[in-house]
Amino acid sequence: MALVKWKNRSLNDPWEEMRSLQNEINDLFSDNRIPTTTGLFDRSVAPSIDFIEGENEFTLSCELPGLEEKDIDVSIASNILTIKGNKKSEEEHKEGKYYKKETWSGSFQRTITLPQTVDNEKISAEMRNGILQVMLPKKEESKPKQIAVKIQ
Repeated sequence: MALVKWKNRSLNDPWEEMRSLQNEINDLFSDNRIPTTTGLFDRSVAPSIDFIEGENEFTLSCELPGLEEKDIDVSIASNILTIKGNKKSEEEHKEGKYYKKETWSGSFQRTITLPQTVDNEKISAEMRNGILQVMLPKKEESKPKQIAVKIQ
């Protein structure tokens, strides 16, 4: 038995059928049927990142639950930061089928073009509780400077 949306036909709105058709067409094209990528070589499954600008540095946080340092590779080439790795599949449940499976496994890659103000020689990274944090210090010449004004 299918549920059918109730429509009040007594109002006799001539545009109701057109709006209904427009909504169905919009729904058709709004579904995400094509895998999305976030960078040129990124895969359809990519971990979430936050990129925050502070006064003296940028901080990139990347969610990588279930991964360890040995599973992750962070590199910089031509001012592009690349985070890639492989999340191994956890044990499969052979006794039943998945009703819903939202966890993912497999290889991933994220590429982020860094601002020109990042000092590539001083970049550091650490992994803690499934969160990769990459600290990207700004170049000294790009940091804001405050000059005290003397009043005479």
